[in-house]
Amino acid sequence: MQIIHKIAASVGFFALALGSVSSVQAQNKELVVGSSATYRPFAYESPSKEIVGYDVDIIKAVAQKAGLQIKIVNTPWTGIFAALNNGDVDLVISGVTINDKRKQSYDFTAPYFEARQLIAVPQASTAKTLKDLAGKKIGVVTGSTGDDISSREFGKTNPDIRRFESTPVVISELANSGLDAAIGDNGVIAFRVQEHKQLKTVNDPSFPKEFFGIVVKQGNKALLDKLNTGLAAVKADGSYATIYKKWFQAEAPTLPAQ
Repeated sequence: MQIIHKIAASVGFFALALGSVSSVQAQNKELVVGSSATYRPFAYESPSKEIVGYDVDIIKAVAQKAGLQIKIVNTPWTGIFAALNNGDVDLVISGVTINDKRKQSYDFTAPYFEARQLIAVPQASTAKTLKDLAGKKIGVVTGSTGDDISSREFGKTNPDIRRFESTPVVISELANSGLDAAIGDNGVIAFRVQEHKQLKTVNDPSFPKEFFGIVVKQGNKALLDKLNTGLAAVKADGSYATIYKKWFQAEAPTLPAQ
């Protein structure tokens, strides 16, 4: 009987030890981060095929503060939420706007980027707001928020609104004097204007603000809490401001806590 008790005790100890090892392994599990590397400067492939960008720097800094091991995987935007749903990725950082519709299906961290529309004009321009562009040739990406804003203000069929397939094409046309102004997402516009010293940006305060967040499966509170803790630390120690200035050559805005 004593032998049986000893065997049982040994088995119990072994199971307990195995459970502890499994727990440690679970804590040290490498998390897969999905990001669509086609959205410069947020995420894109370098010539050496490394995924780089503002989103990449942010998630690496957050993971370091939160004690998380991560691997970033280039995930096409069209399938990025399906990949999260299927468990192919554990979280998503890919310029995802926080909105009520998405909150019905996913959980978001606190914001890590303030998104809004931004105007680009030549350095000599005196334009301060959207209304100042009346009668000017305005470049936008077809079907974008910039297109919607311009159409509402000046009329959808206004011939002064010139539509293009991408922001780089719009900025190139503006830099070559084919346009008087361009309107688009602030991150992309600010990044592209850096490449053309004859251009500057104009912030119309009437443009509504939106925010990007890191996305996890709904109900994954443990991971969400760790990400929020890491993000708060990145904001507090100045890392967020440094990363923002690196990519956008501007002071980082103050973001809401949630």
